[in-house]
Amino acid sequence: MMPLATGETAHIMTPDEMIAEAIATAEDGMAAGELPIGAVVVMGDEVVGRSHTKDRGAGRRLVHADLLAMIAADERLGWRKRPSPLVLAVNLEPCVMCLATAITLGVTDVYYALESPADGGSWLTTSWRADADMPWLRAPTVTGGIRRDEAIDQFRRYCAMAPDSGFKTWAWTLFDRPAPPPGA
Repeated sequence: MMPLATGETAHIMTPDEMIAEAIATAEDGMAAGELPIGAVVVMGDEVVGRSHTKDRGAGRRLVHADLLAMIAADERLGWRKRPSPLVLAVNLEPCVMCLATAITLGVTDVYYALESPADGGSWLTTSWRADADMPWLRAPTVTGGIRRDEAIDQFRRYCAMAPDSGFKTWAWTLFDRPAPPPGA
């Protein structure tokens, strides 16, 4: 990050801007033949981790966009004291594995665009109880529905061009239903 000039204030990225970055990253993944899932980890005004899903390219299962973005952030930041909270932004609701990783990394907020009813893990954050022996493991605040229509459009475009597969069948379920009611 560049030092601020006298009297200049830092721009903190908004949730909308973070999700826009995640959506753009998902576009990169879709261009590479992957599911259109993208994630960024943000600290203040800086993206410190970014990735799209790499299931097809890596031929592996544990290569979720959010997990890879958090690994990149962890490698970059290490144990150093952080001047700002860490935020995860994803165009699709994180799964339980990725939310548990967010807890371990110390992510304070998670923003996502589109809910994932079959495997979304947001419920984990409401049932998480910090252990007295590890009080630093706190569940992040999770907010969904940011730029939801753009994420739906990505998955529609993916389904229109992707070959028949389990990925395509699953992706179709993400947008072929109404939005959940507020607060659900």
